[in-house]
Amino acid sequence: MQPAEALKLLDRVAADILAAVNEVTDRRARSDRPGQYQLDLVADGGAVATLTAAGLGVLSEESGRHHPERSLQVVLDPVDGSTNASRGLPWWATSACILDDEGPWVSLVRNQVLGTTYTAVRGGGAQRDGQPMTPVAAPLVDDSMAAINGTPVSHLGWKQFRSFGAAALDVCAVAEGTLDLYLDATTTGNAQWDFLGGLLVLTEMGGVMLDAQDRPVVAVSPPERRQPIVARSHEAAAEALRRARASGWWRTPVRWDTSK
Repeated sequence: MQPAEALKLLDRVAADILAAVNEVTDRRARSDRPGQYQLDLVADGGAVATLTAAGLGVLSEESGRHHPERSLQVVLDPVDGSTNASRGLPWWATSACILDDEGPWVSLVRNQVLGTTYTAVRGGGAQRDGQPMTPVAAPLVDDSMAAINGTPVSHLGWKQFRSFGAAALDVCAVAEGTLDLYLDATTTGNAQWDFLGGLLVLTEMGGVMLDAQDRPVVAVSPPERRQPIVARSHEAAAEALRRARASGWWRTPVRWDTSK
């Protein structure tokens, strides 16, 4: 399979997922699995069938592994930001990353509300809506707009922050310069399907993803969770990580007192 063929396949899968989700009448309906919506399952079934029929293996958030023996494996999140999708918030995506023996090879992340599509091929750069993306200089942490997953225990000096709820889109936003940092403030971290699609876009733009525990970021056999720190330069990512550690991030879960 060539990169152009792989991207065409992922584009078709993303389009089919949107069509399937649009048929769901009650987007807030839950499945039997905690944290999962019925729309997640509706989106997953056809996508996995298409990908496996094309000869690829799949690791999906919703249904696990399919054909792990195959040389090309797709790490898939059919609906990244499911709660956003369930409530009509325009920040949810389909994220798919094809891995070969060397790691992430081809990826696609599509904002399924706005239609904005990020694609990347290892060594071939990244595109937004079919147009080449160009690297954007990384600001200092103090001048940054950060996106955060979870509840941070402290402010790290960023200029402003937001919490959007769809990691793949957040990472792509850092890659293109809309955001400057993405920080996972949780003790549980992100799953591989949450960030791998965005990771390839990021690295093709010269960006960096570190893990809060200094582990290799890509770990799909078996899939392991990570705590990403993302910036467009190693210096910015390392400085954000240094400040977070010094402030006590990740030592204990942060819980709000809801009794008041």
